[in-house]
Parts: sequence; structure tokens; C-alpha cells
Amino acid sequence: MTEVAAGEWHGWRAATEAALYGPEGFYRRSEGPAGHFRTSVHASPLFAEAVARLLCRVDEALGRPARLDFVDMAAGRGELSAGVLTALPADVAARTRVYAVEVADRPAGLDERVQWLPEPPHGVTGLLFANEWLDNVPLDIAEVDGDGVPRRVLVRRDGTERLGEKVDGAEAEWLARWWPPGGAEGLRAEVGLPRDEAWAGAVAAVERGLAVAVDYAHTVDARPLFGTLTGFHAGRETAPVPDGSCDITAHVALDACAAHGEATVGARAARDTEVREARAAHSPAHTVPRALLLRQRDALRALGITGARPPLTLASTQPAAYVRALASAGEAAELTAPGGLGDFGWLLQPVGIPTAPID
Repeated sequence: MTEVAAGEWHGWRAATEAALYGPEGFYRRSEGPAGHFRTSVHASPLFAEAVARLLCRVDEALGRPARLDFVDMAAGRGELSAGVLTALPADVAARTRVYAVEVADRPAGLDERVQWLPEPPHGVTGLLFANEWLDNVPLDIAEVDGDGVPRRVLVRRDGTERLGEKVDGAEAEWLARWWPPGGAEGLRAEVGLPRDEAWAGAVAAVERGLAVAVDYAHTVDARPLFGTLTGFHAGRETAPVPDGSCDITAHVALDACAAHGEATVGARAARDTEVREARAAHSPAHTVPRALLLRQRDALRALGITGARPPLTLASTQPAAYVRALASAGEAAELTAPGGLGDFGWLLQPVGIPTAPID
């Protein structure tokens, strides 16, 4: 990891890496992400229930294996891991191994059945779920100069910026394919190649099952002209200053990640086919299961989270149940609301199963 000293200039990727994950980085603090921003996991236990329901569908698609894995990427303080364990049917929970992947130390009081790891395990059979992970994978920023040339944006620890060298090589190729910034001076693009590679690595950890990424996202037909880089501190959006005082995040080009995930699955399938052909004269052609992109509101509704209000008749016959159902409907509405959490993108990549079991 690059050391970033005050007054030195670095690309945003190196500066963010140090600010978030260095020895005194934002994500190593004791309060965890929940102390600064609210995710779907913190908004309602309904989210963990929906993820548990998805894990059960993956379990069925896999033929109910003797061991079922659930991997919680960027686990925070293990809230989702614990919530999924609580929501699982007893027979499924008994077969499930839960892994929380996080750079911070294991929090006190976490369910002892949750294994705490700095990296995802390999050979996962089950569900790998990455909620708001990719938006915190550091990346570089490109900005168009007065000659129409995309250049790397350099930054100091106090947030001051200047333009650096021309973007070239694999990063320039990524921009040309996934985020052409245009020729007008000042336009920006966020070079998502490190996120594609991170997602491909996560998909590669799954032997059979489903990998899911959930994040604020955009696609190539609607990239923001000036990017989305921002900061969060104590529940409020703030300037992205890479000094460790705030979260630094940017929306995710999930379509690019999807292409890299499919390529990873395809490369494995090709290798498996070569092995089969070496063992037999005839072998069926391999097919790559397609990644699926959904809005969170559509994904959660497919998993039974509707936000429907309970019938008024329940208020007179079972008032306590009506109040609970009304509160649950309000939480579901927040999770699926347009303009809010409902706009999150879900990327679902099947591995070794034909389709994502979401419908």
C-alpha cells in the first residue's frame, strides 16, 4: 500500500486506498460504517431476510448440498451475517457456514458461528453477497484537459487536486469501452478497472452458486458527466478528502463488472471443457450463464419484500399485529423506494447453475 504524506501528490486510487484501509484508515475505526452512513442492512432486518431467502433458493438450485456457504463481503460489523443466520430455517442454518470478510478486527459479541476473514474463502458453494463493497474499491479519476485529452487527477491529503499524466494503457482501453469521457474540458470519468478485477476475483472464489453485488450504479448509456466521487461523515455527505476522516465512495459501473464476471466464469468453463475433452472423445459444449442486472426494488419484490400495507380490518381484530405489519411495510417501502435505496443496482452472476434463482 502506498504511503501518502501531507503535501504529496498521488492518484485518487492510491490516496483512497491509504485513507480507507491504511493503518489509521476510515474502515479500521471501531464505530464501523454504521457510525457514518445507513445501508439497506441497517435500514431493516427485512433486507437480511430477503438475502436469507435468496440463499435458500441457491441451496435448492445446488441440490441442497451437505455444506452451504454464505460469504458476506465488506461485512462492516457482521450485521448482515448475523441477520441471515437468524432468518434461515433451522435445517438450512445447520448446513450453512457463514464467512464475514472485512479488513477491521472482529467485533465483540458477534455470533460465534460467523467466521471472520480478511479475504473471501475459495471453493465457495452457495452465495457470495457484496453489499456496498465495490463502491469502496479505490479507483483513479480521469479529467479532460484543454486539449481534449483525459488525464489522471492527482490529489493531496487535504483534497487539493491537479491534473497529472495522460491516461494510457489498460486504463485508456477501459475508458474507451466503458466510459468515453468526451472532449469537453472538465468532464470526468471514474476508471473502474480495479472494480472489474475485484469483482472477477470474487466470482472466481465461487465454485458453484451465485455471486451478487449491490451498489449505487450506472450503465454506459447514462454515465454522469462529472463523475460521482464523494465523501460521507457522521451521516452526511461531504467533500471527499483522503485524510482518513471520511468515507470515500463512487458509484459503480456494474455493466463493466458484469462483463468481467461473465468472462471469469467463461474462462473456467473453457478449462473444464478441455479437461473433459482430454478424458473423453466427445464432450458437450460449455455455456456461460449470463449475469443479470436489476434494480433493488425489483430484486427485493422478487424475494417477497413488497411494502404492501396491511388490511385495515387487522387493526380492529389484532391491533398489535397491525402495528407490527405497518412498521414492516414502512421499512419495506424504504428499501424499495425510487430515488433512494430502491435505485441500487443488483448484479447477479450464476456460477455452475443455469440462472440466478431470483424470479
